[in-house]
Amino acid sequence: MAQVPVQPFSDRKPVMFTALMTLKPRPMFESYNHTASFRAKLDSSFSFDFVDAPYPSTPAAGIELFYPPPYYIFYRGTDVSALRAAHEWLRDLLDRDGPYDGVMLFSQGCSLISSFLMYHQAETPHLPLPFKVAVFICGGVPLSVVEDLGVRVSAEAHKLDARTRKQLKQRASAVATAAPRTDYWIDIDERQFDPSAPIDPSDVFGLDFTKIKKPLISIPTVHIYGGKDPRFPASVQLSHFCEPSMRRTYDHGGGHDIPRTKDVSDTIAGLVRWSAFMSDSGEDTIFSWATW
Repeated sequence: MAQVPVQPFSDRKPVMFTALMTLKPRPMFESYNHTASFRAKLDSSFSFDFVDAPYPSTPAAGIELFYPPPYYIFYRGTDVSALRAAHEWLRDLLDRDGPYDGVMLFSQGCSLISSFLMYHQAETPHLPLPFKVAVFICGGVPLSVVEDLGVRVSAEAHKLDARTRKQLKQRASAVATAAPRTDYWIDIDERQFDPSAPIDPSDVFGLDFTKIKKPLISIPTVHIYGGKDPRFPASVQLSHFCEPSMRRTYDHGGGHDIPRTKDVSDTIAGLVRWSAFMSDSGEDTIFSWATW
């Protein structure tokens, strides 16, 4: 991975992200969620606004062991219409509380924002976006969205998508019975890919990016994922839909989570600084970030 530049912010106004992460409401979520370890590495010029998803939901597999209810999701179902409805909710939110300099997403939040960005670029590229950069953590874009935008999705990609969704649920559920210090994210019998292997752009887990003429997301992006995450392929696919000259990727070595080790926290904090640097126009800008 390319070295991450560190931009001093001592003489700037606060940087603010909005976070879309579909776990639980404030203030407990903000205090104990899995971003706290790397946010602690950032100086006081960074500010985060944590956003609750709109729909009550049952917890995803394994979540109830770490976070008490209530639980929320950004959209119900997997078809394009559900996502487009969520985009309307998102626009209302950003009109009310934005604009932000960046958005930080985890899991389903990545699907919401990546699809929002793709439709914006395809349908209303002349309109300004309400944020400048995106940090995607352990998430991809729904294949139904890229198909709707004219990208050919192979049968192989659809099969892998369905299989890895099922594997994620199984692996996340394993935390309930795992022995202490057991790595429940890895099951050798399930692994169908090598996260250290080079990526062939003509076959990124069933998607041929040599046939896509231009990136579907053109703003600076950061892509953080775990090589042991069953949904690793979806994260890699999403990164390839983004402008290569303005993206950074990082495999934290874990699963569908954010390890709290010092090395991982330091690296992610550096990537957040890089994204803030990329959002800066060079003027004395008020930076704002939202975390979903």
